[in-house]
Amino acid sequence: MSLHHHHEHSGEGLVAAARGALEKAGEQWTEMRSDVYDALAGQPKPASAYDIAEAVSKARDKRVAANSVYRILDLFVRNNLARRVESANAYIANPHPGCRHDCIFLICDGCGKAVHIDDDRLTGALIEAARGAGFADVRPVVELRGMCADCSGGGE
Repeated sequence: MSLHHHHEHSGEGLVAAARGALEKAGEQWTEMRSDVYDALAGQPKPASAYDIAEAVSKARDKRVAANSVYRILDLFVRNNLARRVESANAYIANPHPGCRHDCIFLICDGCGKAVHIDDDRLTGALIEAARGAGFADVRPVVELRGMCADCSGGGE
């Protein structure tokens, strides 16, 4: 099976799934981590650590340093709660934090929206090619840029 289908969480269900995944990994769900996750999940498109720090600062009514947010985002990425969009140096909440897959991002050059798809056949072929070239512990980072249906006029 090439495409993997799974339940994508949203809203409170997403926060509960993220908290459960982080605690299952032996990490604590602190108030600050919760605030960062809420800010990340509330972004309409991939956001920088500075964007998230600004959102958390507004929510807490006190300044939060971007360095603190970077550390938490790195923790989220390591534990599959968030994905890093490499080309944009930005982060996006993983809508299925309990599922480990190498996401393929489709990034709109018009509005900046990022959509992800999972295609284990494609990412598996990339991993095998890398192993064939002598690489180990390969983690595919695949990003395709183009125009989404709304920006290209294909959406209704």
